[in-house]
Amino acid sequence: MSEPVENNAHNSEGRLAATIREVKNAFADRDDVVVDIREAQFTRLELLADELKPVFAEVPHEDDWFDLVISSGTQPRLWIDAVAHVTMARDRRTYRFLRDTRLGRVVLAETADMKPVAEQVTRYIAERMIERDRVMAGETVVLERAAAAVSAPDQKPKKPDQKSKSAGSIFMRALLAVVIGGLVGAGAVLLLSGTLLERLGSAF
Repeated sequence: MSEPVENNAHNSEGRLAATIREVKNAFADRDDVVVDIREAQFTRLELLADELKPVFAEVPHEDDWFDLVISSGTQPRLWIDAVAHVTMARDRRTYRFLRDTRLGRVVLAETADMKPVAEQVTRYIAERMIERDRVMAGETVVLERAAAAVSAPDQKPKKPDQKSKSAGSIFMRALLAVVIGGLVGAGAVLLLSGTLLERLGSAF
């Protein structure tokens, strides 16, 4: 009776080993599919990067705001700067140009054609450069005004003095009006009280 049990044990181990091999093969096939998808996305982003290389070549060398780098991972991304990147959609054929903002992620372009995406990225780079130049120009104006204020410190305190003088004169006038009003009121009270006393005296 023991031999059939041993045979059944060997048979069950054989089935388990076969099932493990099947599962491993399934995982391997799925990994191959994931790798193929990632490589396909990486290849498309490389084509877009090649299209944008002449644009990035025109950016000044001292400008470190922009980076044409493809990040590896399950979802490859072509980074334009710290907040904007291009990735592939779920169909692995559509380019998605995205930008992260304070209000969330914004889609700047989404198309299967590489040319419009490259044009939109180029326009984005130009807009960012102009915005930065305007900010730098604004900071320069502020610095110039600050330097002018430091170079001529004697001229600006005059306005606060004039304001303090005018405020002091207004306060004195108001105080004088209150005092005069109080004196007039006191005189009126005395006059009325004197009149009342005279009437009372005449009545008695």
